[in-house]
Amino acid sequence: MQNLRWIGLVVALGMGLGMALGPGACAPQTPSETPSEAPSEALHALFAREWQSRLEADPLLATAVGVHTFDDRLPSLAADDLARQDALWRGYWDELLAIDRAALSPDDAINYDIFHEQLEARITGYRFGDHQIPFNADSGFHTSLARLPQDVPLNTVEDYENYLDRLEASPRYFGEQIEWMRAGLRRGMTQPRVVLAGIESTMAAHLVEDPTESVFWEPFTHVPAAVPAADRERLQTRAREVIPGSVVAAYQALLDFFEDEYIPGARESLGAIDLPDGAAYYQWKIHHFTTLDLTAEEIHDLGLQEVARIRAEMEDVIEAVGFAGSFGEFLDFLRTDPRFYPETPEQLLKEAAWIAKRMDGKLPALFATLPRLPYTVEPVPADLAPKYTAGRYVPAPAGSGQPGRYWVNTYALDTRPLYNLEALSLHEAVPGHHLQMALNQERDNLPPFRQHSYIDAFGEGWGLYAEKLGLEAGFYTDPYSNFGRLTYEMWRACRLVVDTGVHTQGWSRQQVVDFLAANTALSLHEIGTETDRYISWPGQALAYKLGELKIQELRRRAEAALGPAFDLRLFHDAVLRNGSLPLSTLETVIDQWIAAQGGEERSG
Repeated sequence: MQNLRWIGLVVALGMGLGMALGPGACAPQTPSETPSEAPSEALHALFAREWQSRLEADPLLATAVGVHTFDDRLPSLAADDLARQDALWRGYWDELLAIDRAALSPDDAINYDIFHEQLEARITGYRFGDHQIPFNADSGFHTSLARLPQDVPLNTVEDYENYLDRLEASPRYFGEQIEWMRAGLRRGMTQPRVVLAGIESTMAAHLVEDPTESVFWEPFTHVPAAVPAADRERLQTRAREVIPGSVVAAYQALLDFFEDEYIPGARESLGAIDLPDGAAYYQWKIHHFTTLDLTAEEIHDLGLQEVARIRAEMEDVIEAVGFAGSFGEFLDFLRTDPRFYPETPEQLLKEAAWIAKRMDGKLPALFATLPRLPYTVEPVPADLAPKYTAGRYVPAPAGSGQPGRYWVNTYALDTRPLYNLEALSLHEAVPGHHLQMALNQERDNLPPFRQHSYIDAFGEGWGLYAEKLGLEAGFYTDPYSNFGRLTYEMWRACRLVVDTGVHTQGWSRQQVVDFLAANTALSLHEIGTETDRYISWPGQALAYKLGELKIQELRRRAEAALGPAFDLRLFHDAVLRNGSLPLSTLETVIDQWIAAQGGEERSG
């Protein structure tokens, strides 16, 4: 599916063709017969059947969540199969509407609401044609496949056979993706041409002549001793055939299609509003990624307000360091002075690891509940790095015996400033995404569809909140690092302005670049990759600031209601204990928690 931030953990909610089914729109409304079971029993039976069908339809998701029944397969994107899946979703929707929500427990009411959102998003995405754009500027289905050697179990002969069977299916899988992109070209459902420069490198990286130089060969360099020698040799022989015959062939076909058809046929316009039924599509994306019913204009205006507020704080830091010059000159100083940049990839990785480890020691003072799973720090894979963001968290596949991974981009070191590294590390590792997502995976009281799902406004809002939490934990003592924190917050505020500017107001790519360059200390290289990300992934960038503002609002509410009885550790547990939530649901949960702590619960 589309570029998913985390392979297997994010629930792929998009696919679509036609009219929106967003809030208040035309989702199927006629309930089927009322089930004979009690509402809670009917609800959980529905969850179980839908989850099983989801795993069967998406074998990559199944592997990621620790179900290995389908480890030899890749998803089928044949038109008939997608239509059958859509019919299933609609049937599940009817069953859900037949269940009396008012008769459910508070926990099951939350389950109901999140399941409702997920089904609605699947149906809506399919109608719009999201599956016709299965990638964005930095990644997609083809980059996800390249992570397969790290994401699948490889301990037995059967595991290796499954892995090779999966690789053999790659020409079929890529071919189906290509056909959907061709359909998108015919109806104008494409990425803008301007964001495609350099994306061919993520395909060409896998066109190797020697199969042992492929990333897909890596599992055959350390076959476990439990695999008999005869099988090891047979498997390696087969791999030498499958990698060039299937994998390289699939990437070559994809690259040829991109260069010969997709890039020449991609649209010149930038905004989502220019896609088929584009105004409704972008409004749906706003709701999907933010879980809020805000208009693009409201978000744009809020962004401008946040930019002005944060700019004042940044000016205070400039004054404190005694810099004699304008705001723009200070940004240029930060972007060009060698003292702010690492000299080697190892230096950057070690600094990131040191920051993260220091925060590990602060966690018991901030959280009552911590995850069992550890994490590590690694460079962004070389085939992704040139077009990739500065850092990202990649969760461990469930039950894999692997750690979570905090990826740091070591490409183009002169564009990776150290003054941003504390904020980046706190966001992606702890107390940000690793803490949040590892806890979510360990919540065995949640149904699987929630245990392994990710709601952007909640997750990214938490990540940005975690950056600011570093102030309370004793980070950002260096004023330049504090300016880096503010530039990261400014970056997320700018996203509210530029995302809505591009997708509803006709902003050009250069306008986005100029706005980010004038207001943040991000490197110009990163500004370029980020600009392409916002253009190619409508609405997703809105989740960060809007989610963080809601969490900050709820914390202030709890502090005011509880006074001296407010316990930050318990508040954080209350935010995280239910996993990923829509922001309105999070508000209800925190209001109930405040009341349980002795505060006054808000009505409505």
